[in-house]
Amino acid sequence: MAVLLFVAGWWAPGRAWAWLGLVVLLLGALGSRAAEYQPLPPAAPTGITADWLIHDVGRNRLILYLPGYHAPAHAYYQYVRLRRGQPFPVAFAAQRGLSLFLDNQLVFTAGRTGSYAFDLAQRLPPGQALGTHLLGVWQPGGSPALASFTSAPAATPDATPDTVAEIAQVRQPVPLGQNVLLGFLLALGLLYGGVRATYQPGLARMFRFDELFGNTSDQGTFLARPAFSVLNAVLVLLFGVSFALLLTALHTGLENLPLVGQLVVVPERAVVARVLLYAVLIAGFVLGKYLYVSLLAYTFDLRELAAVQYREFLRSTLLAGLFLPFVLLLYLGLNGRHPAAVHAVAAVVIALVLVGAVLRVLYTVHQRASLLNLHLFAYLCATEILPLLVLLRLLVFST
Repeated sequence: MAVLLFVAGWWAPGRAWAWLGLVVLLLGALGSRAAEYQPLPPAAPTGITADWLIHDVGRNRLILYLPGYHAPAHAYYQYVRLRRGQPFPVAFAAQRGLSLFLDNQLVFTAGRTGSYAFDLAQRLPPGQALGTHLLGVWQPGGSPALASFTSAPAATPDATPDTVAEIAQVRQPVPLGQNVLLGFLLALGLLYGGVRATYQPGLARMFRFDELFGNTSDQGTFLARPAFSVLNAVLVLLFGVSFALLLTALHTGLENLPLVGQLVVVPERAVVARVLLYAVLIAGFVLGKYLYVSLLAYTFDLRELAAVQYREFLRSTLLAGLFLPFVLLLYLGLNGRHPAAVHAVAAVVIALVLVGAVLRVLYTVHQRASLLNLHLFAYLCATEILPLLVLLRLLVFST
């Protein structure tokens, strides 16, 4: 059409139609060129990356897996992007029973120990749209060999010759954080030994089992002494370090609390800083409870019970702290083989420490005033029961 206008206008008087046809011809040419240009699509991932995710049960979300800090897990996750016409080859070493999932749907199970390679895009379940999917790798009774997951052509099965040795090496890793915890544990044992050699008479007066488990109402050897002394302060610090080591091993996220997170920022791999932060928080809680108890005792007009209550809390807590290093040693020794069972045992021990200290305080106070008194019961709920519930939620049910 533009060509006809141009030719007709060229012979017409004034040649106005010629110029009009020329403009239309140029616009048509530009439009055809613009319609032919199409931007290239973004490049899709062509294989497995080295970044894996694990499930954080306490916060119910996926977090980045750090081999030097997190304990080995049974399941690991990674987001993959499957595109039509774009192969997604994977190759890996697997123990018998290893399973792969796409969006929580089973797509592969290893029937034997060996090497495997295939195109993951071809195993997408029917009805699933191409795009971003969550790949899950699960190994029953152990941990998958993550280091063996690579991108390789699907036509090269059995590419890894030493599969069994590679799986055995990855199956029982030794986290870097475990070495730090063992170093702290060794130093803690030496410090406890030094305290025992230096303050042996004071420890004997504090931890007299006939007073702890006797039925007499006169248990005043320790309860009549001042709550704050050099020995008590040293034991509180050692208890804070012991408890901090166990909480760090259990990956308790106290640094994610709103108040703590605004004051300090601790990187996830800074194990030493995490232990020191937890130790300061725990020691501060033990020492600061005296002010809390004194304030509420003044409010409830029960100041005569405040000193005895805090001293009993201090003695019970410090006695439990003597056993925490053994629990940590058990945890570090068996966590590689039975992580779920040892984790549950350690969490139960923490709960027993917290609940046992509160029960001991209630028993000691009951020897001096009946708990059937509603006024006293309300005071103990405010000073013992409510803090216990908060600590159980933070330290036990979030691990």
